Amino acid sequence: MQYTHLGRSGLSVSRLCLGTMNFGPQTEESAAHSIMDSALDSGINFFDTANVYGGHDNRGWTEEILGRWFAKGGERRERVVLATKLYGTMTDRPNESKLSALNIRRALDASLKRLQTDYIDVYQFHHVDRNTPWDEIWQAIEVAVQQGKILYSGSSNFAGWHIAQAQEAAARRNYNGLVSEQSIYNLLTRNVELEVIPAAQQYGLGLIPWSPLHGGLLGGVLKKERDGVRRLEGRAAETLKKHEDQIRQYEDLADDLGYEPGDVGLAWLLHQPAVTAPIVGPRTQEQLDAAIRALDVTLDADALKRLDDIFPGHRTAPEDYAW
Repeated sequence: MQYTHLGRSGLSVSRLCLGTMNFGPQTEESAAHSIMDSALDSGINFFDTANVYGGHDNRGWTEEILGRWFAKGGERRERVVLATKLYGTMTDRPNESKLSALNIRRALDASLKRLQTDYIDVYQFHHVDRNTPWDEIWQAIEVAVQQGKILYSGSSNFAGWHIAQAQEAAARRNYNGLVSEQSIYNLLTRNVELEVIPAAQQYGLGLIPWSPLHGGLLGGVLKKERDGVRRLEGRAAETLKKHEDQIRQYEDLADDLGYEPGDVGLAWLLHQPAVTAPIVGPRTQEQLDAAIRALDVTLDADALKRLDDIFPGHRTAPEDYAW
């Protein structure tokens, strides 16, 4: 396994992050425990979850699954860099969502209880809260740090200017602020290259891409449809239809390179200088094994250029659209 620092922090994390969103709704608990054991055995030490994971009627379920896994012992908790998130609505009561000081306190304590641990390594804001001042947010986080309940802070789904706003407010308080940003980023969705990635690099945040294979569209979907393994419906089918020519070229390129398409999609992210660790969210052991395989894929300059030709990216704003 390869490791790197999370942003400018001294925290060492694996180059793949285990996403747990499917644990509970898609993957039953015993299988989830087995996947987490396998991830640890392979060297993956970075696990990501959120307080809302578990489904609309079972928010918190995924954290509970992780908590029961930690409770098995075997230094499982000590071997994991644990990241969870808050923001989403947990109940219909007021003050049980977003980033008020009150919700930060309540949500953090509830996550700690579900996870059966006394601290979170990276506590992330699942979305920007435009109605809560950053001084209030950072004061609540500083208290949690002083209490030993969290060690680092991260963001998710922030715009570039939100990162700047958060970091400047933290600097005024002599606080480190954010060490990571979790954004959608893959060959099909490269909007973060405009401003989020430049902001993250300027302020020393590690980028943790979610949906690295765009919901499976970059995982060999055309081949799977031809083989009768998978049939897309709804929005995924519409997206495939829109990008079918690009995806066909991409799968042909993967064949030329001698790799599976999903291996190429993950490897491309690992070649991007701002990326710390793509989040892989396996439903099965086989999907985890496939993700780990991507660590051995090396893309040369020609392969990277061919991928850019198929899926054009963005230059930093404003040069992307102005002089």
